[in-house]
Amino acid sequence: MKLKVYIANAFSEKKFGGNAAAIVPLKEWLSDMLMQQIAAQNNLSETVFFVPQGNEYYIRWFTPTVEVDLCGHGTLAAAYVLYEHLHYGKDKIIFHSKSGPLVVTKRLDGKITLDFPAKPPDQTADDEKIAEALGIKPKSVHKSVFDYMVVLGSQAEIEALKPDFTLLKMLPARGLIATAPGNEADFVSRCFYPQSGIDEDPATGSAHVVMVPYWANKLGKNKLSAIQLSARRGYLDCEVAGDRVLMSGHAGTYLEGEFYI
Repeated sequence: MKLKVYIANAFSEKKFGGNAAAIVPLKEWLSDMLMQQIAAQNNLSETVFFVPQGNEYYIRWFTPTVEVDLCGHGTLAAAYVLYEHLHYGKDKIIFHSKSGPLVVTKRLDGKITLDFPAKPPDQTADDEKIAEALGIKPKSVHKSVFDYMVVLGSQAEIEALKPDFTLLKMLPARGLIATAPGNEADFVSRCFYPQSGIDEDPATGSAHVVMVPYWANKLGKNKLSAIQLSARRGYLDCEVAGDRVLMSGHAGTYLEGEFYI
């Protein structure tokens, strides 16, 4: 069997920036095992599969080791491939997923907007395991449906983090988000997912559905700018809209090809 594959970078205008996702359009589903094997072979933070569902699509996301329930950069990259390579003609795309319907809109300025469910975190106590893993005591610790989130005092502290991934991997969560006020943006972050086979993710849309409600409440504003301070950097325009989070960013093609299974 021969399948088409695209690699697109999400949340950046740079060719080697943002977060890369492999996009595999399908007419019908492959087996779960085969999709996981393909994701492991690709060895990117996410491999994305989607199939038509009437005039809409069903989407699934796989890291090299597990399937996840929600992925922002993979959804943005999949929408970009539909618009730019598969000639999808409408402004809005509806993806159905394990996290419910996700609406994606192409903007006139070239950015793509994701409409995702907000996942505001609840403050919790740190039993010192997180502080030990990060090498710094957070100002506060929070827990969302997906991840732990810690708030630090400055962008410099986020940039200086050198986590112990062995300790982070033991946390009972998908991963850990570290965030702080930004110098050039309203807030900045780094995101660590050793539990999912990704020590540090370059740009993470699903983490922003956790951070954006927190910082909107903290800063008293609904529209915020965000930078994910990975080596590749990710740039997001964010907005709280009721119980939804809107995230907008650029995407671009890195590779188009075929693989054989």
